[in-house]
Amino acid sequence: MTFSALIRVNLRRHWVRTGIGVAGIAFGCAAMLTILSIVLGAVSMFERILDTDSQVLVFERDVSDLFFSSVPTGSAVEIRTLPGVAAANPVLFGIVSAPDHPIITCFGVENDNPRLTGATWLSGSAAAFGTSDGAVLGERAAAFLKVGPGDSLPLGHSTFRVVGVVRTANGFEDGGVFLPLSAAQTFFHRDGLSSVVAVKLTDSSGAAAIKAEVARRFPALIALENREFAQGYSQFRILKLTGWAVGICAFLLGGLGVANTMLMSVFTRIREIAVLRVCGFSKLQVARIVVTEALSMAVVGCVLGLALGFAILAAIQAVPQLHGYVQAVVRPVVLFGIVTTALCTALAGALYPAIYATRIEPAEALRYE
Repeated sequence: MTFSALIRVNLRRHWVRTGIGVAGIAFGCAAMLTILSIVLGAVSMFERILDTDSQVLVFERDVSDLFFSSVPTGSAVEIRTLPGVAAANPVLFGIVSAPDHPIITCFGVENDNPRLTGATWLSGSAAAFGTSDGAVLGERAAAFLKVGPGDSLPLGHSTFRVVGVVRTANGFEDGGVFLPLSAAQTFFHRDGLSSVVAVKLTDSSGAAAIKAEVARRFPALIALENREFAQGYSQFRILKLTGWAVGICAFLLGGLGVANTMLMSVFTRIREIAVLRVCGFSKLQVARIVVTEALSMAVVGCVLGLALGFAILAAIQAVPQLHGYVQAVVRPVVLFGIVTTALCTALAGALYPAIYATRIEPAEALRYE
């Protein structure tokens, strides 16, 4: 019997324990793929919101979240006059509520903001957006709020008139509400303030000069290139770390399942291992059998887990209620990380059983009952 055939026989003979080990790795892979893809998708969507119309973002220094950032309107006006600035669009972020929908993202923008001018208008027009009670809805928001142009839309303590419905490529925007900047400032009691100013440059190579000028003129504000912001924003880091932490915890459970499977397999095969030793198998070969069995389970579990994860992602994105809000992003580095973690987890789970197997003395083991 060949070495590989011996491993296949061992795995099939204890198929229940093998199945449990494979399932543990598979569920870990599926959990890690699903969570990380959704988290990275959410981060990517929020990044696209910020870089829709800009290369540089200006916001309040030392704030934990952009929802708490305050940029005076006067600062936005002055930023527009800086050399190298093609446009500076203030945006106020907020959360509003409607009947049966307690959380809806709100964007306070001016009527020439690229988020609206670059969107596909399904109904209504941008001309009516400047009125104080006019609101534009993303296509997804119009669907779940069941309103259209001309309808009244209760939001919190106020009522707005729907003046248009737009289709955007971003899930957050497509499920959000756009209010005129002045109306949003009044609604959120933030008169004369915006959350960020999105700065579009005449030449992207001039970003460093703009950042330095903003720092000199506005000590309370900070300007970052979109790439710098995405890398340093604390909320993005927290989301990514949380995704990896949850995925690794799932893998640890899978690793415990592999360790238990291999340990029980060794315990039930003590006499068999003794016979192999008597027949000339070295301690290294015995350890190799145990480790290879564990890695085989990890490979099968990884394949099944990835297939399950992709199926879950497809099912989630097909749910009408989540359409647009969940846009999974599956990156090669994530797949590599999942496969590597699965193999390392299985290897770690097999180490003690392998060491235990090498310590079995043939003479004593043959008398084992």
